[in-house]
Amino acid sequence: MFTRNFADRRALARFVGLTGTPDESGSRRRDRGLMKAGSARVRHVMIQLAWRMLYHQPNAALVQWYRDRVAKANSAGRKTFIVALARKLLIALWRFVQTGEVPEGMQLVAA
Repeated sequence: MFTRNFADRRALARFVGLTGTPDESGSRRRDRGLMKAGSARVRHVMIQLAWRMLYHQPNAALVQWYRDRVAKANSAGRKTFIVALARKLLIALWRFVQTGEVPEGMQLVAA
């Protein structure tokens, strides 16, 4: 997956399909959900990885960000924020591969 060179984090998120689909008509702007373009397989894996990260990496900064956002949210809000967490996790992993920068609070386990 990371053999392709991406210009920035937004290009990476668009490639996977973890960005919103804008709906603009005149002065009205809203999102219609996730883009259907992109790699569905990677998108599904990243969302599952984000759910598992909540359990296995409870001290990570990304997990703390998620927990702060969903403290008062309903189940629909949790699902929305898990996609945002998956996008942030994808970008953090991309940065790790590109620069070796370990995401804050994450523990790497050697196999």
